[in-house]
Amino acid sequence: MLMPKSIHRRLLISTLFALTWMDGPSAPPASAQDASQNRVTTSQGLQYANVDGTVLKLDLYVPDLEPAPPLVVWIHGGGWRAGSRNKPALRVLTEHGYAVASISYRFTDQAIFPAQIHDCKAAIRWLRANADRYGYSGKWIAVAGSSAGGHLALLAGVSGGVAELEGDLGDHLEQSSTVQAIVDYFGPSDFVLRGKTQPERAYTEESGSFALLGGTPNGKLKPEMESKASPAAYVSPDDPPLLVFHGTKDKTVLLDQSQRIVSLYQQAGLKAKLVTIQDAGHGGRKFFAPQQIDRVVQFLDQQR
Repeated sequence: MLMPKSIHRRLLISTLFALTWMDGPSAPPASAQDASQNRVTTSQGLQYANVDGTVLKLDLYVPDLEPAPPLVVWIHGGGWRAGSRNKPALRVLTEHGYAVASISYRFTDQAIFPAQIHDCKAAIRWLRANADRYGYSGKWIAVAGSSAGGHLALLAGVSGGVAELEGDLGDHLEQSSTVQAIVDYFGPSDFVLRGKTQPERAYTEESGSFALLGGTPNGKLKPEMESKASPAAYVSPDDPPLLVFHGTKDKTVLLDQSQRIVSLYQQAGLKAKLVTIQDAGHGGRKFFAPQQIDRVVQFLDQQR
């Protein structure tokens, strides 16, 4: 049966709309498409240092690109006493033209601070020294992490040239551990402030930061340790650009920790942006949704 032209026209428009909706948003730029279609070489369990028999390892995910892609170093969370380098949250960046390294570090049952930052900096030096071998660029390195890893990413970023936090691990002390950008997900930035606003997190034996900073059984922390481990204590005018994500309902690490580091950056005339995730707690998928990954990619691209 033949349909009236008006009905036929409406059906055609509806069909076209449905097809457009199913296809989703417009395709990404050609550069992003090209990167996502390239082969990614995975190298797991690479030793970057050995500390008294404890082997420190990292994993590499490198897209096959020319020129060699820049590198993002991912530091996992877990209260400085747990967690894994497996399945790094920002591995997706290999689809956007970045190589990704995910590193392990010593937990607090093995050593207290500054062992953790020494490990991170040793990993960065190793990665810079081995860039040509594995096919990424060692000239531009960003550091990123979540929670405890966010703290270590912040500290690695703002303490370039601070000898006491450099350590002497590994075979590449001639290399620089300085990075060119920082992406922090809800990491503590100021343990002195945290002791005032979250004493239950700072001064109880159950807390990760208490163990990190060598807390004593009477619930005391050495003031110099709180300051020494705080990224806020090292902000200076030559620090790299910073992007921070934090949930508005985070009760584990309060939002004031991210506000603190961003405020110090702004006072120093540095580039910093705080992205608050509405109704998000301490972690979760919201932080790594496509919209937020796009923010990270845009931020990193702008710093190169």
